Amino acid sequence: MRKKSVKFKKVAIIGTGLMGGSLALALKKKKIAAEIIGVARHKKTLRLAKKIRAIDIGSQDLKAVQDAELIILATPVNVILGMARKLSALLKKEAIVTDLGSTKKEIVTQLERVFPNYIGAHPLAGSQESGIEYSRSDMFSDSLCLLTPTAKTKKNVLSKIRSLWKELGARVILLSPAEHDRIIAFVSHLPHLVAFGLMDLIPRDYLKFSASGLRDTTRIAASGAHLWQDIFITNRKEILGSLKKFNKLLKEFERSISREDRKRLSELIIKAKDKRDSLR
Repeated sequence: MRKKSVKFKKVAIIGTGLMGGSLALALKKKKIAAEIIGVARHKKTLRLAKKIRAIDIGSQDLKAVQDAELIILATPVNVILGMARKLSALLKKEAIVTDLGSTKKEIVTQLERVFPNYIGAHPLAGSQESGIEYSRSDMFSDSLCLLTPTAKTKKNVLSKIRSLWKELGARVILLSPAEHDRIIAFVSHLPHLVAFGLMDLIPRDYLKFSASGLRDTTRIAASGAHLWQDIFITNRKEILGSLKKFNKLLKEFERSISREDRKRLSELIIKAKDKRDSLR
């Protein structure tokens, strides 16, 4: 017997940029939400979100979400943390709250204190672009979504949010907030940090000599500063740990090159290539 689809009469998405806008379009396409309210700082963003039919109602006022059954926080991490208490005073007692934040331990710790029906989520989708104009209804199809329940998470809340992401075509994996931040520091946060650093390092007048290798390696360096400074700071412990290990590995490359140690260089490169070949 096919499991009954999850449905919401009214969903509010706070932050209608790339991720929030794409989620709104996906919820509409899958008929998961009958009505979607979008909240954003700028009128232009809300006008475009309505034009592409991502949202039904747009507002710059948080009060617009007070009757929603599901509230999705799709803003930068510090904005999520800053609005939590104000938002909690506006919502219905039974309202479910989730977020799309790229770090979890700090967000989950604070949000589960103020929202009785909260669960953290992190869809591993998107691009280096930002803004509602780049949103797509298929953004989360064949993607991975990490949910971070704790001992305080209610079973019905976990069930509904898990079902939502599965209906959007995502594979769902459950991790603790601490596990999430430790893993994502290596597979996402450190790569972004390295890409930013590499582009900062290269003299601008050298760039005209670059080819596809540099573009492929540093594509994610086109990401926004406001978003990534929040991520680096809120997951600083795990990022600094991964950075320390990366620096140690770079030192090993440095030693091998300075000593002309072809054997060790080959071992390091082959190990990296084998891991890269296993990516799908």
